[in-house]
Amino acid sequence: MPVYQHKLPLRTAAVLGAGVMGAQIAAHLANAGIQVHLLDIAPKEGDKNAIVRGALKKLGKMKPNPLASRDAATRIIPGNFEEHFDRIAGAEWIIEAVIENLDIKQQLMSRVEEIAHPGAIISSNTSGLPLRLISEGRSEEFKRRFLGTHFFNPPRYLPLLELIPTPDADPDLISYMQWFGRTHLGKNTVVAKDTPNFIANRIGAYAIFQTVRFFTDGDYSIEEIDALTGPLIGRPKSATFRTIDVVGVDTLAYVGENLYQAVPDDESRQAHRPPALLKKMVEQKLLGAKSGKGFYQKVKKEILSLNKETLEYQPRRPLRLEGLEEYSKIADLRERYKALYADTGRIGAFIRQTTLDLLGYAARRIPEITGNPADLDNAVCWGFGWELGPFRIWDVIGMKKILEDMKSAGIAWPAWVDEMVQAGAESFYRGDVSSPEVYRPGQGYAPLPAYSDRINLNVVKNKKEKILIERKEAALLDIGERVALYEFRSKSNTLGRDVVEGLMEAIDFVEQHDYHGLVIGNEGKNFSVGANLGEVAYVIQQGNFELLEKMTEAFQKMILRIRYARKP
Repeated sequence: MPVYQHKLPLRTAAVLGAGVMGAQIAAHLANAGIQVHLLDIAPKEGDKNAIVRGALKKLGKMKPNPLASRDAATRIIPGNFEEHFDRIAGAEWIIEAVIENLDIKQQLMSRVEEIAHPGAIISSNTSGLPLRLISEGRSEEFKRRFLGTHFFNPPRYLPLLELIPTPDADPDLISYMQWFGRTHLGKNTVVAKDTPNFIANRIGAYAIFQTVRFFTDGDYSIEEIDALTGPLIGRPKSATFRTIDVVGVDTLAYVGENLYQAVPDDESRQAHRPPALLKKMVEQKLLGAKSGKGFYQKVKKEILSLNKETLEYQPRRPLRLEGLEEYSKIADLRERYKALYADTGRIGAFIRQTTLDLLGYAARRIPEITGNPADLDNAVCWGFGWELGPFRIWDVIGMKKILEDMKSAGIAWPAWVDEMVQAGAESFYRGDVSSPEVYRPGQGYAPLPAYSDRINLNVVKNKKEKILIERKEAALLDIGERVALYEFRSKSNTLGRDVVEGLMEAIDFVEQHDYHGLVIGNEGKNFSVGANLGEVAYVIQQGNFELLEKMTEAFQKMILRIRYARKP
């Protein structure tokens, strides 16, 4: 019987290929307590495990660290394809992560089929090759337990895991991998269709090339584009060009060129072709962080940026983005995005053009890459660190407004959006936190998936009877099964006086009432950024050192109270 039908966690795995992704996937599996055989080709001379040993050595130097602990590293066993390929016979999950070459992958899968346990799960981490071709020539039984498992770099930190079933894959296998990925690997899983670059990279790469052209073909500077495509619109600090430098200019150019070749029927195919500037940069070895020069170059303490005409580096120039500082002060992302979109200057021109172009492209990719707008949003957010996916952004600006502006800009949208509007729908998402729904083409509104073993604090907080204690910056909630949860609600979940006092009160409450124990947790971006330094600074400015001493003492008492609580 296949291992996945037992619904038990996996204990052993084999990762074939010790490149950047293969080694980090092995590390993440080891973090989850899995024993991993990491194999690669054997050099013609010297230590036959040299490639894998070198990859493991690099893991220890990478930042952020792919390994959660030193113990995790001991669970990775190095080997090579020549001497140790028979080890995969004992693996419950075999992951192929070798070079993106179809012939090599097919040959490897032929060897895997000969040796793998008949119940083992077999997957590929490919991002650019069709899964159906990788498994071509294999038996029907092999194909039933074969799928794509596409991790995002770095695997330990980015939550997305795309699962790509072929038509022959066992539905039970997909259900199992969704469960295992979520509960044991800490992943948010999305099931994607077997199309080029799947969901996240298809949309994310389009968005990157789209913004790069505002530099290569427009009059926006590198710094201006990064200022407009980072936290200001709910995306990572690395924004556009810092992200490219980290990923590698050559890698991005390779992804774009491959995608261009792979999607002959994509009406926006030309947009995936890398701008000529990227090709020049690759020729000049301006590859990003790995070469020390990309779109940015750090010289001593100064960060210089690329001159697109000369390929030389120049000091930062003033931003020509009037109103940027005021917009950045709008705390609510949705309100901020609406304000940016409505801006009448260079900021608004950039935001409107990129937004409309991206939303149109995302809508036109349904149902090609997925039939569910929520899966597209989730894949991009979990894979690229965005806070708002394309269809969430569409709802923020408004269905009618976006369609009017698309029409004015000459941007096409698919027929299913018209059908949706004709049916009376005014947004892609609807419903409250307890019963959210998303519009699915051909189906109408359908519930967003909910997991019985996952607690949604937003749902709990909306029920008054679940609130046991409520303070200015914290609350004690009943999360069911006689377990309470203490939630920080301070800015960035800082630990100030109210939070510290409230935690002491929460422990007292749980000990004195019929509760099994207490969870300290929240669903914030940060569990806690630490002590409330603003509060500390204010007390110091007031010269109230007696109060500061009391605050420090209270913090220490709180730590001890947690340590010696009578209930867990």
